[in-house]
Amino acid sequence: MELNINYIINSLGSLLPEVAVTLALVLIVIVDLIMGKNKSLLPYISIAGILVAGYFVIDQFGMNGFALAVDGGKGMIVVDSFGAFFKTIIVFTSIVVVLFSLSSKEIIENSDRHGEYYTLIFGMILGMFFMVSATDFILLYLAIELLSLSSYVLAGFAKNTMRNAEASLKYIIYGGVSSGIMLFGISIIFGITGSTNLYEINSLMQAPQFQGLVGLLAGILIFVGIGFKISAAPFHFWTPDVYEGAPITITAYLSIASKAAGFALLIRFIKITFIDSINLQGYWTLVNVIDWQSFLILISILTMTLGNFAALWQNNLKRMLAYSSIAHAGYLLLGLAVLSNQGIIAILIYFAVYAFMNLGAFFIVMLIANKIGSEDMDDYDGLGFTSPLIGVSLTIFLVSLTGLPPTAGFIGKLYIFFALVDANMIVVALIALANSVVSLYYYIRVVKHMYLTRPNSQTVAVVPNIANTVLLMVLLLPIVILGLYFSPLVELAKTSVALFGF
Repeated sequence: MELNINYIINSLGSLLPEVAVTLALVLIVIVDLIMGKNKSLLPYISIAGILVAGYFVIDQFGMNGFALAVDGGKGMIVVDSFGAFFKTIIVFTSIVVVLFSLSSKEIIENSDRHGEYYTLIFGMILGMFFMVSATDFILLYLAIELLSLSSYVLAGFAKNTMRNAEASLKYIIYGGVSSGIMLFGISIIFGITGSTNLYEINSLMQAPQFQGLVGLLAGILIFVGIGFKISAAPFHFWTPDVYEGAPITITAYLSIASKAAGFALLIRFIKITFIDSINLQGYWTLVNVIDWQSFLILISILTMTLGNFAALWQNNLKRMLAYSSIAHAGYLLLGLAVLSNQGIIAILIYFAVYAFMNLGAFFIVMLIANKIGSEDMDDYDGLGFTSPLIGVSLTIFLVSLTGLPPTAGFIGKLYIFFALVDANMIVVALIALANSVVSLYYYIRVVKHMYLTRPNSQTVAVVPNIANTVLLMVLLLPIVILGLYFSPLVELAKTSVALFGF
């Protein structure tokens, strides 16, 4: 396989977001070396770099092409609106997390290592950008490793408690195992087809050697690696410990940006590699190698049920939100299990609103932890009375995570249920609905502690400063607005899926 150098140079125009992230990463390293102990410029350089990358991402909406073609075929990277949608979520989440970091006590206390912190965040962004757009197993695997290695270090960044080191160690052990399993699955497919390009592999799927156990084994092994990234059961074991032990900023980042990149990769992997045809209603017919629908339904039900029931017993807010994140991965997998364009549209809508409500919940947990030094639910007693803005905002975020109207979370789940009902998956929809009812209990527990327990002499007031109040409103208002007026988001999702998988 030969890469045409001239084509690579021409492809750089399609890789401007990745180029911008790379240049920003290099600039952060240089400024950190030059400025020495003065790290004050780094977050602002980071925000500027992310905004530039975001500008180029927005420019990719409506594009339809490839980059880095191998032997004149379809490229290793696809540039389309579907990828641009997920990159936009990653860009937004990255900006918010950098802003979180300006107020995070855990990050401020480690100011001497801010250069490494922001460099690693940009390493994650670059890895996620390539994950979202990769159509070649080699690039796909390298992107996952770039994301993983950066996130392993960031999970243990604080180093001020034993749980930080534990989080990083568990993350790297589980991640290394899942990565190895995935690589074994890739090697099987390469051994059968002699190709690593998803489009070429799809054209070879009808070969007799792909039928039966070998093709099934390879597909499931690759899913293990991706399932680890999206916290799908039974590959979720790292999630609660890492979410609890990592700094809150990194926990929030992993719960949204990393998960978004993982889902984009999974959707593209199944849609491109196994697609046979799409009917007029937008439903997919897949090559008869793996019964992906049954497999995804099984994994999604297991994921949402385990996540919701495990969350019932948690008193630590970060750990509870970790299991909540696992449950939401189950709902999102149902959108993919439908195997239709309608299901993918539902996933895009869900992810857009999930970013706001989960970031908002983690932001408030961080503000409270900065003040009281605790993430325990019992320490939230009476906070609704002493900290009305914090109490009301957290309640709205939790109600939205439950999926109740008139919040945006209701719209996200509603479109998932629409896709399930349209596909006549009524029983699965009822199971998902029952899981949503279960989730209401542990979310409302937090509200109960804030409002049904009177404050005592030890209850403190958490009053965010002006900058944090503005950021809180940026996360809160879309939850309310999109719950009432969601047509633009739906249209954007439909447009992003229209040319997906060309």
